[in-house]
Amino acid sequence: MEHLREFLLQARTVAVLGAHPNPNKPAFYVPDYLAQRGYTLLPVNPAYAGQALWGRKIVARLTDLGEAPDILDVFRRSEALPDHLEEILAARPRLVWLQSGIINDAFAETLRQAGIPVVQDRCLMVEHRRWFGF
Repeated sequence: MEHLREFLLQARTVAVLGAHPNPNKPAFYVPDYLAQRGYTLLPVNPAYAGQALWGRKIVARLTDLGEAPDILDVFRRSEALPDHLEEILAARPRLVWLQSGIINDAFAETLRQAGIPVVQDRCLMVEHRRWFGF
């Protein structure tokens, strides 16, 4: 876990798969917490493509970002993850973070075999607070 702490210190961009504009949803307030801590957020959600969130235009797909994010923070159900596998592999994030309750071992293993580390079933906001005390 110490390597994840160091990684978070060095990371600058966080793509948010399943980003949501409703401030009552975790897919808004978890990334919003990260934005307040200085991370650049790259929102991804086809349902809200073209709208703005965290000062950025929401895009429909990860491949529309035009850059490889340091972290891909995922807010999608476990069973929906395989639908995103090809675009995640194409986007080449340095780390994929599956939020609390999101677990798909086969999906995670495929990413690991492609050289992309994966964290499953953990809240990025909770871990960030634990490590950095914000």
